[in-house]
Amino acid sequence: MSLLVIAACLAAGGLIGFMGGALGIGGGLIAIPALVLLMGMSQQLAQGTALIMVLPTIMMAVRKYNQQVRIDKRVALAGAAGAVVFTWVGARLALGIDSSVLRRSFAVFLFFIALFYVWQTWRASRPAAARKPAARREAPVFTPRRASVLGILCGTLGGFFGVGGAVLAVPIITTVFRLSQTAAQALALSMVIPGSTIALITYSWAGQADWLVGAPLAAGSLLFVPVGVKLAYRLPERKLRACFALMLFATVALLAFER
Repeated sequence: MSLLVIAACLAAGGLIGFMGGALGIGGGLIAIPALVLLMGMSQQLAQGTALIMVLPTIMMAVRKYNQQVRIDKRVALAGAAGAVVFTWVGARLALGIDSSVLRRSFAVFLFFIALFYVWQTWRASRPAAARKPAARREAPVFTPRRASVLGILCGTLGGFFGVGGAVLAVPIITTVFRLSQTAAQALALSMVIPGSTIALITYSWAGQADWLVGAPLAAGSLLFVPVGVKLAYRLPERKLRACFALMLFATVALLAFER
């Protein structure tokens, strides 16, 4: 690999790390379509390579989130425990299907998550008097048992798509349990760390991870994750949700161009 390509990967990793830290997505949703479109990788190889960058980035982001507000470790560990085995199952399923089918499935999944965020942002913008009384009922507590069930679902999707576990967990945590956007992002990222490790090992073992590309992406990303996390705590929650939705729609559009 030439020095120019390495420099480009470092710069791209920096941008992805910043955006991932700000939006709480670990950067994989940005890296995967970029690797498919710009480097011609198969969907499986792009997912495995993105995990090389995503795993250390997630760890850094969780550390920075925890410095702002302490993460509930019991809940995070329960969610992580639920995710571990099912992440491996999802990864094995992904490695056994056609790349184009996996890419289209990935795009459809992101599209519906983005629609959910648009709805959530619109709902939050309505006057309190216009909302249904049921919406003002006390939210259920996000207990370790509930976190473990959510971890099973998110682990399966995270293994299948390489990323996505935290993307699904965040809207569920904010809507059902009504935690703040940043608290939900911190918990969701904490829950997917062990599963992401399993997924990376599984993709690498199958030869579907390019470490020469993933390593400089990870190095660049780690430098700018803290800046993105700081921005996340300064933005209003509605704007953060709207940015998240726009990022997902942009990812879907990029994937639609790939044949």
